Amino acid sequence: MLARQHVRRYATESSQGSSNTLLYTAVGASAVGLGYYFLSGTAKSEAPPSTEERKQPSAEIKEPNAAFKGGDQGFISLKLDNVENINHNTKKFRFSLPEEDDVSGLKIAYERPYTPTSDEDSRGFLDFVVKKYPNGPMSEHLHSMTPGQRLDMKGPIPKYPYEANKLNHIGMVAGGTGITPMYQVLRAIFKNPEDKTKVTLLYGNVSEDDILLKRELEDLENTYPQRFRVFYTIDKPSESWQKAKGFITKDMVKTAFPEPKTENIKIFVCGPPGMYKAISGTKNSPTDQGELSGILKDLGYSKDQVYKF
Repeated sequence: MLARQHVRRYATESSQGSSNTLLYTAVGASAVGLGYYFLSGTAKSEAPPSTEERKQPSAEIKEPNAAFKGGDQGFISLKLDNVENINHNTKKFRFSLPEEDDVSGLKIAYERPYTPTSDEDSRGFLDFVVKKYPNGPMSEHLHSMTPGQRLDMKGPIPKYPYEANKLNHIGMVAGGTGITPMYQVLRAIFKNPEDKTKVTLLYGNVSEDDILLKRELEDLENTYPQRFRVFYTIDKPSESWQKAKGFITKDMVKTAFPEPKTENIKIFVCGPPGMYKAISGTKNSPTDQGELSGILKDLGYSKDQVYKF
């Protein structure tokens, strides 16, 4: 989800219909090659169908309507249905899609800073986990919203073209809310029984309370112990914290990720500016990945092996 800076009006009450805001909220990103597959068929019966029954057209399972179609569709006004406090500066926002049976239309979301965390197949709603940043117009606005208000959204925006089994191993470096696009990739990988990709995640946060989606990550790790590992590090840990401390380091990356010479690997990076600078270098623009620098370059990874969200 992207935000346009010059905003006349952020939200309206639900009774006023769609907002007139100039807010540009681009929802997530669609990955080429990963789609929904719906199988249709006829039910089994005790006796073979009669001649008349064979003449009737077979019932087909219709694909659900996708709320977001991209292209020239324009903005869609969604009502905020529920707000859940995650921690001291992060909330989960659930927006209702136009129809109860709608799906979002987002296959895999790869866009920062607000990537949907709800399942792509979920019907009727769209979830976002958003951290409030000081002087962050969009995050501050979202945190001020109350159920019943509306927000105009638009999407999807194509980004990284993920394909099942194209990569043997994915290394992920995430900081704070940078976990949200990573989580959508993870969910797409592990919900597909044909996808055998392995994933290792390095996840850094300021404090233990800042760790987002921890239960979901632990569930994946416990379910797929041979294919998914998570390594946490905390900058300001409590005395009881027993795992890594401080920022993500060169040694952590070297220990957790496959070597640069390994075939068919990719390193994904998503986090605050300081983390980008230290790990991979920053992007020049949404369409320009910029040069590779930092820890990943020092370890010998190539620009083609790294993708910055």
